[in-house]
Amino acid sequence: MRLPDLTPADMTAEQRALHDHIVGGPRGSGTQHFALTTHTGALTGPFGVMVHEPALGAPLQELGSAVRYATGLTDRVREIAILAVAAATGSAFEQHAHERVGRAVGLTDDELAAVAGGTFTTTDAVEASAYALCRRLLADRSRLTTEEYDDLAGVLGTTTITELVVLVGYYRTLAQLLDVYDVGVPDH
Repeated sequence: MRLPDLTPADMTAEQRALHDHIVGGPRGSGTQHFALTTHTGALTGPFGVMVHEPALGAPLQELGSAVRYATGLTDRVREIAILAVAAATGSAFEQHAHERVGRAVGLTDDELAAVAGGTFTTTDAVEASAYALCRRLLADRSRLTTEEYDDLAGVLGTTTITELVVLVGYYRTLAQLLDVYDVGVPDH
């Protein structure tokens, strides 16, 4: 990793406030499917990068929190979409973290492998359309014909389309941060 792990004792007041907000918020409460902090209290994954720049990290983590906890996406659709981004960007951390979350929300090992391999199929029209939209966005083909848009809107609705576009953009940003700073899967 190109940035040092910041333990709470090493942080400025702004960094500590962001750390405490992340750990004390919805990501830190409830069942933990992946480690949010190291044994020293440093944040893992993209949060360990965000804490270095609280002026950007705070609003970025707020957007992520909204994507994860305040949208109308079903848990399965959300995790399929996140894992589609992880697969397309080669984000080892997001793959690691969200495969665990995906299993917890009912994705099977076969479904997880299919998303990772870019071959996910399902008879659920919402899941299929959401996955297709994510794959299209990840292939940088976001300009839709009227017919394509109407088909997606008919299945997903405009709110879900917006939520998925924002989710893909957010997780792409995280993947780029993780790549630039060489952040991988935590050791523990």
